[in-house]
Amino acid sequence: MADLIKLLCELPGVSGREEAVADFVEAFAKQYTPDVYRDPLGNVIVRKRGKKTPDKPVMLAAHMDEVGFFVNYITDGGLLKLIPVGGLYGQSLAGRTLWLPRADLYGVLGFAPVHLRKERENVPKLEDMYLDIGAKSREEAEEKVRLGDMAVFHAPILPLGEDCVCGKALDDRLGCAMMLEMLMGELPIDTFFAFTVQEELGLRGAQTAAFAVRPGTAIVLDVGGGADNAGFSDADRIAVQGAGPILSYADGATFYDMDLFEAACGVAQRNGIPWQTKTRLSGGTDAGAIHKAGAGCRVIGVSVAGRNIHSAASSVNMTDAKNALKLVKLILEYLANADV
Repeated sequence: MADLIKLLCELPGVSGREEAVADFVEAFAKQYTPDVYRDPLGNVIVRKRGKKTPDKPVMLAAHMDEVGFFVNYITDGGLLKLIPVGGLYGQSLAGRTLWLPRADLYGVLGFAPVHLRKERENVPKLEDMYLDIGAKSREEAEEKVRLGDMAVFHAPILPLGEDCVCGKALDDRLGCAMMLEMLMGELPIDTFFAFTVQEELGLRGAQTAAFAVRPGTAIVLDVGGGADNAGFSDADRIAVQGAGPILSYADGATFYDMDLFEAACGVAQRNGIPWQTKTRLSGGTDAGAIHKAGAGCRVIGVSVAGRNIHSAASSVNMTDAKNALKLVKLILEYLANADV
């Protein structure tokens, strides 16, 4: 799975511009099932037959998009102004290197030097920054860049300590990698895999994917923001990296199906898989749209605690990721035996 994570994370795929990721996913999935299509919004929907066909479809979902930027202005001096795509915060931006894939060039996010700013303690804002691509004039910049160009963090996936990796887009290329891993093996039940778009803009792709598949049960895979490394303690930590996958009973977008939550906890316990749940109702996943689509859907969330998400230096624990993958496979077995 580590190789898949690296390949997926290093592809550019800001919300609404996920084509490179979708191309990779589509080509990969077609090696293991012929039932692959891309819907008009850009979701990649994959169906793979299992040992059993459920009464109502079972769907796994993970989002392909990442936070990033669009170019929206070029100054007379050749500097680029950017707008954020998804939740981005000033403290994670200054001095970062960005890549503009269409032009295949790099730039550095900068702003007035700290010793020249009057309000040194204020968190820098994206609107106060510029992207320097080395151009000396608007005309020179316009030879390479145009308004609407996508920019992503330039941050390769790197090992961090003995059991972690760090880089960009782990939220949620990790979930995508987990689903691709599952496509390579036998499944206990027919399963739809929804690789969704525009999650970071409001769960948009998940809504259309769920409307098309009409699942009776869905498992949503994501990377959840842990707050165990930033001075938080006890209940404020949300989740702890290295403590196992997160099983959610609720978050900022969804109250998860309690029977499925209890069943998933039982599956983890019986199989010796460490797990945790959130201690704060923060964030949200594609489940927020999926559980309301069509006539409604039972949902369960399985996430991996990530540090510094929505930045160029997010990290996850690979043992957590492997345990999450193992748990999702076992939940599918449970669903196959429960006649869902």
